[in-house]
Amino acid sequence: MGSRGAALVARHRRNVGLLVRFGVVGASGVLVNLATLVVLRRLGPHFDEAVVALGGTDFNLRWYHVYSTIAFLVANLTNFQLNRSWTFRSSRAAGWWREYWPFLVVGLGGHAVGLALLTLLLHPHSPVALPTDVLDDSTGLRTRLYWAQLAVIVLVTPLSFVLNKLWTFAAVRTGRLDLADPLHEEDVRVG
Repeated sequence: MGSRGAALVARHRRNVGLLVRFGVVGASGVLVNLATLVVLRRLGPHFDEAVVALGGTDFNLRWYHVYSTIAFLVANLTNFQLNRSWTFRSSRAAGWWREYWPFLVVGLGGHAVGLALLTLLLHPHSPVALPTDVLDDSTGLRTRLYWAQLAVIVLVTPLSFVLNKLWTFAAVRTGRLDLADPLHEEDVRVG
């Protein structure tokens, strides 16, 4: 294998290593997310109750949207710190706030997609709604909210990994701290 082939293998090996570490951090984030969700569900109103009606539609902002958003914010913060210090080892390359904002923006984009998926999984008239005969909310393992949240996390994680690798932590790979600035996202090169 030539030097170009060896470099390609080394690059893919490094990317696989990053993906594994990102996955470990993500798994801890899933636990943080779900633990936060359980606490909020137990302390707050029933997750399916409406908070605000979305005028002109059959949809409402429901407590599960609020709970999911709070759980996301808590898990996002812990995931960021672990990814920054362990996965991408970027703590010396850029300031905390400078890297956190792009990480949060990526996370919020994924969370917006996740809220749409969560709505589809929990809305009773959705073609992909979770079945209420099996998931009847009678016990923790039969709670639709928990299974929907877990499905959303699994579906959104790959997108989050790619965007964070290419944009948020780009300053680490390229040595260009301006790449961690959301206003300079057009400068990011695939590396």
